[in-house]
Amino acid sequence: MTPTAPTTPAPPRGLRDFYENPAVPVASGTSRSVRQARMLARALGPATGGTGSHTRTVLDIGCGDGTAAATAAPFLPGHHIIGVDWSQDALRRASTRIPYAVRGELTDGGLPFASESADAVLFSEVIEHLVDPDAALDEIRRVLRPGGHLMLSTPNLAAWYNRALLLAGVQPVFSEVSLRGIHGRPGREVVGHLRLYTPRALKEFAAASGFTVVRLEGAPFHGVPRPLRPLDRLACARPQLASILLLHARRT
Repeated sequence: MTPTAPTTPAPPRGLRDFYENPAVPVASGTSRSVRQARMLARALGPATGGTGSHTRTVLDIGCGDGTAAATAAPFLPGHHIIGVDWSQDALRRASTRIPYAVRGELTDGGLPFASESADAVLFSEVIEHLVDPDAALDEIRRVLRPGGHLMLSTPNLAAWYNRALLLAGVQPVFSEVSLRGIHGRPGREVVGHLRLYTPRALKEFAAASGFTVVRLEGAPFHGVPRPLRPLDRLACARPQLASILLLHARRT
């Protein structure tokens, strides 16, 4: 009898394969996108007409399926918006929503833009997915002009309901211990969060990375159960309690 060759188990799915999976959510809630777009529009001003008007280049880094950039576009008429992502699947979807979508990575020189060539960067719900957020902010700082705007959004580890969940010994919302399933916390979707920030930690991290914090605002989370959404919107008045953190910082 011929002996059966031992089978080699399939290697675990890596982060790249995880994010190339079309089933993994790549869009965030509309309310967050609108609030962030309004913050950026106030910072940039109009592209045409009036004193000091000027067309600006805005990079949506980690654009996903292009939803955030498409949502921001009506608030930024005349400004030049470019989506950037390393996922080919995300770029295919983004190209149906925005006119420009290019491949790039948040490593040393990984963004396909010259140094000091961008006026603003949208960085929406990306930093919590990164293995090396320090390198990412270094690369963003490289492509931003001095005084350029960074509009960063990320879930708040200290959201009002996470404080209660921790007291009850429950894993906080947004945190994940596995790429294969949800364990020990509410929710059903695995989205690949690796890092979470409190408002204080986020501001200190941005400052240490060469940015001056201008403003911190809050936004609601679309995944909050419907009966609790009024309370979640109310919490936005205090970013320390809000579901989502919206940080506006400028390159020093």
